[in-house]
Amino acid sequence: MTERVVIIGSGPAGWAAAIYASRANLEPLVFEGAMTEENRILGTLPLGQLSMTTEVENYPGFPAGDLSPYLKSSLPEQQVPFRDPHMTGVTGPELMELMRQQAKNFGTRIITDDVVSVDLSKQPFQLKTLEGQEMAAHALIIATGARANYLGLPSEDKFKNRGVSACAVCDGALPRFRNKPLVVVGGGDSAMEEASYLTKFASTVYLVHRRGEFRASKIMAQRVIENPKINIKWFTGVDEVLGDDKAGVSGVVLKNLQTNATETLAASGMFCAIGHSPNTDFLGGQVQTDDKGYIVYSQPFRTNTSVEGVFAAGDVADSYYRQAITSAGTGCMAALDAERWLAGRGVH
Repeated sequence: MTERVVIIGSGPAGWAAAIYASRANLEPLVFEGAMTEENRILGTLPLGQLSMTTEVENYPGFPAGDLSPYLKSSLPEQQVPFRDPHMTGVTGPELMELMRQQAKNFGTRIITDDVVSVDLSKQPFQLKTLEGQEMAAHALIIATGARANYLGLPSEDKFKNRGVSACAVCDGALPRFRNKPLVVVGGGDSAMEEASYLTKFASTVYLVHRRGEFRASKIMAQRVIENPKINIKWFTGVDEVLGDDKAGVSGVVLKNLQTNATETLAASGMFCAIGHSPNTDFLGGQVQTDDKGYIVYSQPFRTNTSVEGVFAAGDVADSYYRQAITSAGTGCMAALDAERWLAGRGVH
């Protein structure tokens, strides 16, 4: 049997694509990813990066309030994530479970496995999975996202989503970071953006950079240098993230890379701004990407890729916005683009 459309990925882009494809009677099949230790370490478990966050305050439709009754009525009991009784609004895991359930309600089929290779040289496309499954598909929607790059410290991994983050726009306004000293690691445009954004909430932002000058554009670097709330730590790296199980991050140990002297800073959060890596390895270079590995759209305002019948949605094709709402929007677009492409080929 050849599937009409297969969606690879299970973040906001993947579930939005599944919802729209299901409502178009395409009976989509979603590969949501495998529950493996490797995926846990990489941050590529099912339900995407959003499932590893806490509060989500910037996704429209979920103002503050007690969602417990709604969650219990919308999700199977075993799918309701643990919820802090003092929390209001929606959390990342809850939002992703709700999207997943909405897609299932419309008939989406879901396989908890990774697609590890594809053959896009001919129609129908051929797919192979981690567990050894093989199948064919007329159309593919790639929604595998991009994983944040981290420093690789064991202490950093311990406090991910408990003070360690890779997205200031996603997490910066959370109560744990307000009016507290924060640390940003990096020296490119992303680090400049993160540090500047966090000054809206933090008491002080320490910008930690391994070199004596920024890689960022001159104008963005100058804004950071002139910002009185940003304290720059040149020629410095992070040696350890400090904290405890109850409060999360409480500080960082810095090391001067010229003198080897160490310094301990009190901070309630550390934001890594050292880039993202799109999850495109399984494509084997068969789809055009940019110099950073992000999939390139072949048509303006469309989700088409360089391969006819392959569409991309979400962070795997977006190095600029990287937000849940923009990912969901391109997921919708990819499903509509795939539907029209299939109809043009007589596949309904």
